[in-house]
Amino acid sequence: MVQSLDYLKETASQTAGPYVHIGLIPNQAGFDIFENNFTNVLADENTRGERIIIEGRVVDGTGTPLRDALLEIWQANADGRYNHELDHQNSGKVDEDFRGWGRTGTDFDTAVYRFETIKPGVVSGRNGKDMAPHINFWIVARGINIGLNTRMYFADEQEANAADPVLNLIEQKTRRKTLIADRDDSGPIPVYRFDIILQGDGETVFFDI
Repeated sequence: MVQSLDYLKETASQTAGPYVHIGLIPNQAGFDIFENNFTNVLADENTRGERIIIEGRVVDGTGTPLRDALLEIWQANADGRYNHELDHQNSGKVDEDFRGWGRTGTDFDTAVYRFETIKPGVVSGRNGKDMAPHINFWIVARGINIGLNTRMYFADEQEANAADPVLNLIEQKTRRKTLIADRDDSGPIPVYRFDIILQGDGETVFFDI
C-alpha cells in the first residue's frame, strides 16, 4: 500500500547566495587563499589568433546591474578546436598557449565583467554542421537557482551567423540579437560588448543543456 506524502512540505530552493565570490573567485573578493587563482585571462602573447576583450553587465528584471554575479566562459581556439582531449569533431590544432576557459565576477563598483581572450574559429557541431564563431557562457548569482547557459556570437560574422544551426533554432529572429555582441575598434584591442539580461524586455536567450 502506497501512503500519501501530501503532508510533506516542499524543500526550500537554494540560490548561489551572496558569497559566491568568496567561494569561487576569492582573490577578487580580497581573500588570498588559493595558490593558483582562476582568472579572466585566457590568452597570452604566444596564443594564436586575434586578441579581443569581452565586456558587459548582467542585468536583472528591474534593469539593475548585478555587482556580484559569477561568469565562466569556454570556447574553441582560433583554429576552431577546443582545448580538451574529448574534442574529436574538430580537426584544428590544439593551442598549448591557450586556456580556453575563464572565470570572473562582475566588478563590485562598476558591475562590469571582463574577459581577455582571442576570437574563436568556426567549430563543427552535430551532424558535421559548422557553427559560427561563438563563446559559451555560464552565469550564477543571487536569485538564480540553476546556473544559466547562453552563447555570445560576433556581430562582424554576419554570414556565419545566418547559417548557424543554433541561432536558427530560435524562432523569433528579434531574440537572436540578444546573443550577438557588437564590436568596438576604438582602442588598441577590439572590445565586444555583451550584456546579459536575466528577465524582462530584451531578455537574453538561455539554453537548457
